[in-house]
Amino acid sequence: MSAQQGEPAPQQSLMDPQEVVLQVVMVDDEEALCAGVRRIIEKYHVHVPDVLVDVTYEYRYFTSGEDFLVYLSEGGPVDLLLLDLKLPGVGGMDVLDALSTMGRDVLTIMVTAYATFETAVKATKLGAYDFLAKPFTPDELRYAVRKATSQLILSRQARKLAEEKRQVRFNFISVLAHELKAPLNAVEGYLNILATTESGQDLEIVQRSIARVDGMKKLIADLLDLTRIESGQRERSVRRLDLPALARASIDLFATEAARRDVTVELRAADDVELMADAGEVEIVLNNLISNAVKYNRDGGRVDVVLRRLDGGVEIAVADTGIGLKPEEAAKLFREFTRIKNEHTVKVLGSGLGLSTVRKIATMYDGEATVTSEPGVGSTFTVTLMDAPGAGGEDDTQASVRARAAGPAARARD
Repeated sequence: MSAQQGEPAPQQSLMDPQEVVLQVVMVDDEEALCAGVRRIIEKYHVHVPDVLVDVTYEYRYFTSGEDFLVYLSEGGPVDLLLLDLKLPGVGGMDVLDALSTMGRDVLTIMVTAYATFETAVKATKLGAYDFLAKPFTPDELRYAVRKATSQLILSRQARKLAEEKRQVRFNFISVLAHELKAPLNAVEGYLNILATTESGQDLEIVQRSIARVDGMKKLIADLLDLTRIESGQRERSVRRLDLPALARASIDLFATEAARRDVTVELRAADDVELMADAGEVEIVLNNLISNAVKYNRDGGRVDVVLRRLDGGVEIAVADTGIGLKPEEAAKLFREFTRIKNEHTVKVLGSGLGLSTVRKIATMYDGEATVTSEPGVGSTFTVTLMDAPGAGGEDDTQASVRARAAGPAARARD
């Protein structure tokens, strides 16, 4: 019986190789060389056995760096780049720098007859993966392409697996949070009723139980924040933010606790400290830093929140006069579920997730999170956040690429 007569179509086996087409682009001012490379690349295919992937290639070339940068700025696809170091006008290093600025996932092979140790080091720092010396044979080209292809496919598969792992983690935490909210709310309701009727030691036990329930709810919220950010499930809205206004709102959020313990919180910032960012993500950073500075402070202590505008970003520094940390404690503070346990922190509730979330957000903004601390004196947490590309229209990266490509319109030889 034929498939047309109702026979089910054969299904692909899980062991069958996956077929992938990579976009190869060559940028070289020798058009004859580019045309010769086409004849080799378009007939070539590579099998990556570790992940069962068969790769074929689509090829185009440009004879100037300006044309290629226009192609990039318009979103042209490129997976593997064969890039001449010595180009008239916009050179190979300029192209590498543009790729680095744009954050494109491109593996670059520098093709040159003039490579020196210094240029090789500089190109590698800018993201070049390999070098191919002119003149090269077809076999040398195939070897370089095969090696780059394996690296590219394996790295993408690794990122895909990591992303799937983050999605599974987020889904699990989301279901867990949903299932825990109802019983926790019920327990909290009963405890609040008891708090109005009990006295003495019984009331103290009830109040401790309520505090533990609050801690569990905070843990769930922190887990959701962390996994939502990791998995990309959190919807982002990037816009220009008034950072001092956000900091003042965060300080007000913890004003009651600070007043209860006579902790003075002061903001020091110019009025024009702005950042291109998602407001929710910056609020998570400020809330965690200020909350910890109040929570781990001494009664009658002080917290200074200092905001500075940097070239292309901001620095947030939160200093306290609290219990401080030993060097070995500070070194592991930004890990998940890490809480420093000693005689000073035993009664302080926390999830151990806040600072790890702060570091993840800092990384998202090409920044970092650090701490300097001295036991018995206090700690200063410093977070740098760089401006995120703006939403809507052409962002700063695209504009800078277009500025470099001040030349003729792109002419791809497909």
